[in-house]
Amino acid sequence: MITFSEFLAQEWRPALGCTEPACIAFAASTAASQAAGRVTGVRLVCDPRIYKNCFAVGIPHSGHKNGILWATAIGSLLPDPSAKLEVFRQITPEILTEAAQLLEAGAVSVSVDANRQELFVDCTVEREGGSGRAVIEADHTNIVLIEMDGHPVVQAGRSKSEATTDARRELAQMTVPEIIAFATTLDEEDRRILEEGAALNLAISEHGIGMLAPQFAKRRQADRLARISRHVFGGIYARMSGEDYVVMSLAGSGNKGITASVPLKLWGAETGASDRTVEEALALTCAVASAATWHLGSLSAMCGTVNAAGVGLAAGIVFLEGGDADEVSMAITNMVGNVTGVICDGAKIGCGLKGMTAVDSAFRAASLALAGVVIPFSDGVVGEDGQHSLVNLGRIAGPGMLSTDGEILAIMGEKLAKM
Repeated sequence: MITFSEFLAQEWRPALGCTEPACIAFAASTAASQAAGRVTGVRLVCDPRIYKNCFAVGIPHSGHKNGILWATAIGSLLPDPSAKLEVFRQITPEILTEAAQLLEAGAVSVSVDANRQELFVDCTVEREGGSGRAVIEADHTNIVLIEMDGHPVVQAGRSKSEATTDARRELAQMTVPEIIAFATTLDEEDRRILEEGAALNLAISEHGIGMLAPQFAKRRQADRLARISRHVFGGIYARMSGEDYVVMSLAGSGNKGITASVPLKLWGAETGASDRTVEEALALTCAVASAATWHLGSLSAMCGTVNAAGVGLAAGIVFLEGGDADEVSMAITNMVGNVTGVICDGAKIGCGLKGMTAVDSAFRAASLALAGVVIPFSDGVVGEDGQHSLVNLGRIAGPGMLSTDGEILAIMGEKLAKM
């Protein structure tokens, strides 16, 4: 059985900027590192959801550049791929100038492999001294192939990232009492890592609040729950705008990390909960969110901020307020019965509104559960308990919403042609 320390190492990771453009830049930088000389061309093939999540999101350190072409061009010029999801910290004015020249020359091409249902990034960089290629599958940093001049130098097979996949699968198979027990096995180092990640996410949330219109920022003081949801909005808004703040991502998403951690830290302070209780509530939130991500997929037709982090947050709130396993299960079911179907239409500043929806819904679901109220098994898509409600959530997200995802991508493609 996975330990909580292993879980954190796989699912609670620092990232600079949105994880999808960072993933592309990491792949491009890795490919470029296999040859020398001036970059002359870059080719990217990716799955539809990577494309969707890079469509309009900002890139840190870039002077507010955004989108998949910029991420690909910039990534091919970044010198050190070992930085992984923090590669954008290496951007310089010279790199931006050279990236602009590549784009102006039409030397960067992006295509979508519509048959790819899992995360997939395949980047080839041509340089004066040769070429390199890097392929990532299933997880944002899971490189399965590196080529130099067409010859493999690293080849892990075309398999999924087993460590992360197995962690999520194991959590998804746990009952609610089992997942609560797992989340309370924290050692002191686990607690420190959780606290450090939450602090990063609180910092970008405070920064983001300062970026918002004064009328909106002032309204955050109206009541406690409104203040908490606006903090989540601020954090996501800043991150999607490309602000230079590292966040702690959860299950491959910084927005999930912000949505999972910021409300629990603020609500814990409001209610006077002990640090240790808040840490265990956050641990449970993360574990449930990762279980939900297993059912949804790494990238999904559904919004993971709402349908994974939001569901986890509802469970964490119940735990924070002293609820038992039955009430945690009820909160999960209440969320599934309420927010299932909230779509993902790409990473962008508008994701902040979905973060607010996740927070508001999570508090309602938790409050009802603590009062003994749950959506009954006879209603809609919910299961007989929280675990089975998540299974049904995955059925809707996977086969149930494939055509929805296709229409979203078609709309975005039409918009791109007009930009």
